[in-house]
Amino acid sequence: MNADAIIIGAGACGLMCAVQAGYLGKKVIVLEKNEKPGAKILISGGGRCNYTNQFASAEQFISANPHFIKSSFTQWTVDDTIGFFETYGIQGKEKTLGQLFPDDKNAKDVVQVFTSICEDLGQEIRCNADVKDIEILQNGFQVSYEKNGKKNVLTAEKLVVATGGLPIPKMGATDFALRFARKQNLKIVETAPALVPLTITGKDEEWFAQLSGNSVFCEVSNDEISFEENILFTHWGLSGPAILQISSFWRRGEVVNLNLLPHQNIVSLLDEERKTNGKTLLSTLLNRFYTKKFTDALGKFLPLSKPVASLTNVEIQLIEQTIHEFKVKPAGDKGYDKAEVMRGGIDTNEISSKTLECKKIPGLFFGGECLDVTGWLGGYNFQWAWASGFVIAQNI
Repeated sequence: MNADAIIIGAGACGLMCAVQAGYLGKKVIVLEKNEKPGAKILISGGGRCNYTNQFASAEQFISANPHFIKSSFTQWTVDDTIGFFETYGIQGKEKTLGQLFPDDKNAKDVVQVFTSICEDLGQEIRCNADVKDIEILQNGFQVSYEKNGKKNVLTAEKLVVATGGLPIPKMGATDFALRFARKQNLKIVETAPALVPLTITGKDEEWFAQLSGNSVFCEVSNDEISFEENILFTHWGLSGPAILQISSFWRRGEVVNLNLLPHQNIVSLLDEERKTNGKTLLSTLLNRFYTKKFTDALGKFLPLSKPVASLTNVEIQLIEQTIHEFKVKPAGDKGYDKAEVMRGGIDTNEISSKTLECKKIPGLFFGGECLDVTGWLGGYNFQWAWASGFVIAQNI
């Protein structure tokens, strides 16, 4: 045997697993298809890396089995993540909504923490290693991979698959874990892009496109959930944090509701304005809350040039609906190229929640994004990656 375990994938989960295994005196070899480890870590948060969220709990994850990650989050907590990075010189700074970023460092420093520890502990990371085949032996696993045109073979008693999901193929993302799982007859929960911008086509396309670059603070909701953050109009539809959040819960054909003024009541504002200055034009009132460009665009639906005192009840009702219940029916999403994560994945019923070992194949572990565990935007998916890497390390 070449090592105690072979880890496929040097992303967040694989790197944490290698480090934690090293602390326990276990020797691992990490195989990474890209030329550098941590490709997705390096681009996360615009290179700044939102490495966890202070509020992370099972509540912010989508899975066919919402209880699955509770055990991992008990074994490796947010405080553990914060403490781990602080030990290696990365102090967290909250941006918004519990999102922690390195205070005076960035994503490169986060990856550097792992590569340095791996070096110190003698854990090997082999980059440009393209895994071609996995053979399940009687007492372990044989992994064949290609590096620089040469074929290589490794054996180990334990195998960890931490190859991530389908988003951002140009960063080397593939369906490797899903193909391997299917080959072993493991169930897969249907996958789709998540935390992804939504597209608008047809008769409304032009209206959205003209607002490209405009950002509005909104409450974005569907029948299931709501999020309050900015939305961003683009030339192909909608993006921004609130849209990315709702996209994980959106299904083709469904309508998304935008409350364009979540902390105020437009009818009350109109009433107050009528009492103090009834000559105020509706456009003037709306300009207090939106850019002129956005207000002007609302002119497609609303009588902007009318003084508030002259508005009829029907018009007030229309204003209320437009501002607080603006309905959008996206045509689709921008796909895996622009998605931050994948929804769905390997069915968690196939995996032990305590150890993350495959129930049918002893010695085989899956962690991170390839499993049917999808976090909200804001550092939650990293927390799951670190936690799953830690848990696997305890059991290999």
